[in-house]
Amino acid sequence: MSALPSSLAPAARRPIRELPDELISQIAAGEVVERPASVVRELLDNALDAGARQITLRLSAGGVRLISVEDDGLGLPREELPLALRRHATSKIASLNDLETVGTMGFRGEALAAINAIAELSVLSRFSGADGAFALDGRTGELRPVARATGTTVEVRELFFATPARRKFLKTDATELAHCIEAVRRHALARPEVGFSIWHEGRLVEQWRAAGGRDQRLADTLGDDFVKRSVVVEREGGPVRVSGRAGIPDAARSRADQQFFYVNGRFVRDKVLAHAVRSAYEDVLHGQRQPVYALYLEIDPARVDVNVHPTKIEVRFRDGREVHQAVRHAIEDALAAPRAGDAVAAPAEPFFKPRLAPASASWTQPGMQFGAERGLGDAAAMWPAERRDAPAAFSPPVVASERVADASVAPATTPPRPEPAAEAEAWPLGRALAQLQGIYILAENSQGLVIVDMHAAHERIVYERLKTQLDGAAIGSQPLLIPATFAATPQEVATAEACATVLPALGLEITPFSPRTLAVRAVPGTLADGDPVELARSVLAELALHDASTVVQRAQNELLSTMACHGAVRANRKLTLDEMNALLRQMEATERSDQCNHGRPTWRQLSVRELDALFLRGR
Repeated sequence: MSALPSSLAPAARRPIRELPDELISQIAAGEVVERPASVVRELLDNALDAGARQITLRLSAGGVRLISVEDDGLGLPREELPLALRRHATSKIASLNDLETVGTMGFRGEALAAINAIAELSVLSRFSGADGAFALDGRTGELRPVARATGTTVEVRELFFATPARRKFLKTDATELAHCIEAVRRHALARPEVGFSIWHEGRLVEQWRAAGGRDQRLADTLGDDFVKRSVVVEREGGPVRVSGRAGIPDAARSRADQQFFYVNGRFVRDKVLAHAVRSAYEDVLHGQRQPVYALYLEIDPARVDVNVHPTKIEVRFRDGREVHQAVRHAIEDALAAPRAGDAVAAPAEPFFKPRLAPASASWTQPGMQFGAERGLGDAAAMWPAERRDAPAAFSPPVVASERVADASVAPATTPPRPEPAAEAEAWPLGRALAQLQGIYILAENSQGLVIVDMHAAHERIVYERLKTQLDGAAIGSQPLLIPATFAATPQEVATAEACATVLPALGLEITPFSPRTLAVRAVPGTLADGDPVELARSVLAELALHDASTVVQRAQNELLSTMACHGAVRANRKLTLDEMNALLRQMEATERSDQCNHGRPTWRQLSVRELDALFLRGR
């Protein structure tokens, strides 16, 4: 009989024993300190908790040789300096209640001890009101007087010298420096009242002076273009307040490198928050583009757990759905307003106002009539009979073709046309000039030339009108003649049982068929032709983490989007100037009209200066 491989042979038993403190600290350092940027993050947290108003970071070799953080905070008393380097020693919390309502950046009391276990650390500090400063050597524990103004300086030299294997995983100095700068940037975005400066090898590489407000700090750190191409987000409801700026869809990037989310001033990465943001951009973002944003969520500290991971970059909410909805609706509201001009859009009027589409306008082409009339009729037919019978719920808007019919009985007088200059000033998208290749509308406004993709623009108008007509309507349920059964995971079964009262509100009926099988007995009426099993799995997965209504709404919106696409005016459709102007005016009053249903832009502005540059005018 052959011998067992060494990997399968029973190991010799070792006795259980306590680990030495130094090894414990080195193990903890593996969780807290991943690279120089991790040290920078922890030291900045301590500086901000000390009330610093100016923080200077000095680096050498990307932070591997030297990391020095200087601040002008309160400092540390002489007798507390040795205690600061001990494991689980902190001034931030003293009880479980403090931990559950922590409001400081740091609180675990293990960062300095972990750093001291893998590097050469020294702390220089002068307490506010003290006669002098003292320096503590982390290796020897020597305490000596030094000269320093009020505040603290923490120096970390030769990172990972005690664990050389960890050094092999570090990247180049330039890469590590970039990570350190990003760590400071994340803190700077949350604290505009604090000044930050970064020095590397004796050169100033980045500096952000104390700013007067959040927008100024955003412009300083992310560039003026970020502020110009973003909208203000501001929403407060119940215990949650969301503020900040969200980039317009045109500012989306191929990488998610400009996404900053803060919870009570702490930069976090959280699946609930990321999902809420992404769902808010679903209707306006093209393909796999990544939105840019800097968002700040304020919530009662007792409703969020920040003690999830040693790096403190993960959080857990007591009511994740509440936070998800607050974030999602805050961004949706901010992105809804058309950006055609600075003027506030007037309340939406019946489709194509009489003064803009006079009786002479011929909106009677089959394609245009389909989008305005038949599309809404089809949408109404998808809902339960009790909803269809209510005349006010789905009354189709008045369209130009109906006005033409009225005009044959009582001729309407064409309203006086304002002067071209007055039109350009009053209408953000200007007045129509011509149609190009049957695809684009050319219009003139006060800024110059506006080019509109008429199919994309009309598609969004019809789509938003369909959504408005169906908004708030109860989701009708369509029973299945033969229930659709599928093999479910234990989590899906548990979610279906726990959310038995929530599913009917979404138009779904999912019941246990056997201990490991679920049966879909009813689906939303609008999605009766879809795959009930796929829908059920998606809803259950969302219910386990987020608000499942987003799945149903997404599926309904995809259906309405398809209807709007087929109902919108097609290319090569010749339009009159009155019809073009009517389309422009409706764009100005329609939410999200800057993008079509698929996230493509619907219009572009060419300023007079840009046109002059094309023809070298003024050179």
